[in-house]
Amino acid sequence: MSQPTLTPDDFRAIATAIEEAVGQVIVGQRDLIRGTLITLLAGGNALLEGVPGLGKTVLVRTVAEAIDCRFSRIQFTPDLMPADIVGTHIISEDDSGRRAFRFEPGPIFANLVLADEINRATPKTQSALLEAMQEKSVTVARTTHRLEAPFFVLATQNPLEMEGTYPLPEAQLDRFFFKIEVPYPTIEELVTIADRTTGTTATHLSPVADGAAIVAMQTLARAVPIARHVTEAAARLTRATHPDDPNAPDEVRRYVRYGASPRAMQALILAGKITALLDGRYNVAIDDLYAVAYPVLRHRLILGFEAQAEGVTADRVIDTVLDKAE
Repeated sequence: MSQPTLTPDDFRAIATAIEEAVGQVIVGQRDLIRGTLITLLAGGNALLEGVPGLGKTVLVRTVAEAIDCRFSRIQFTPDLMPADIVGTHIISEDDSGRRAFRFEPGPIFANLVLADEINRATPKTQSALLEAMQEKSVTVARTTHRLEAPFFVLATQNPLEMEGTYPLPEAQLDRFFFKIEVPYPTIEELVTIADRTTGTTATHLSPVADGAAIVAMQTLARAVPIARHVTEAAARLTRATHPDDPNAPDEVRRYVRYGASPRAMQALILAGKITALLDGRYNVAIDDLYAVAYPVLRHRLILGFEAQAEGVTADRVIDTVLDKAE
């Protein structure tokens, strides 16, 4: 795959084209589309939380169509096994009748992978995604298979139906670049959805980018310079989520058991770089870090019992951290 050389203007033009193409299918949800795009361009993975029927599956399929990449969907269920995700070795026979083991790749071997209702599978099956999400590779029978770039996992979970689910462990949650909450559409958006989906016409997208362009955009994003004081602001923001930090707000000390990991700081900086590029700037401002703080931090804060008893959410804690930082 030949990787083109892009300028910041090229980056913004392609990103805008992708957002506009996805917007032809997905009604509203601008923050959702932007968050998904930032995660893709960061080379990360996204966790979407929302009730059924909000278009999470359509979003991933539409993004795959817009960038001309292979799309795969894995429906997580309690009986799903790791081999159903990564693949397995099967016995094959050639024309001469000779038999040998051959690796049959699973649905994880795609560019954009939808892990639908990920918390309905057992922890053993959930863990099959860990290597793919972090290392961009799959190891089966001591053989490591590299995944084709770009590689992007978008996992969904339903916040309402918790029976028969297995909460994601902290180690796996930390591997998600963003956790994006999917809001319910407004009345105007519902009307538009009805018009688009109950008529006789269907929207067909033409690709506006390819995998090579996405990889080039990922490379350019990492090359964006960042001043030391902005990096230190990201570090302070991460440290302020820890209850034992002397600069932590009172709400953090009261409600948080464990704060965000160093991956959170890395995500803040990388998402800030992409936000700056999308805004037409080739440098990162502290405001760029604040703009992405919620999707970066909300799934990395481990709240205590008192927070659960009082109905305190991670977003409310992040509010206080940002208020004090500003």
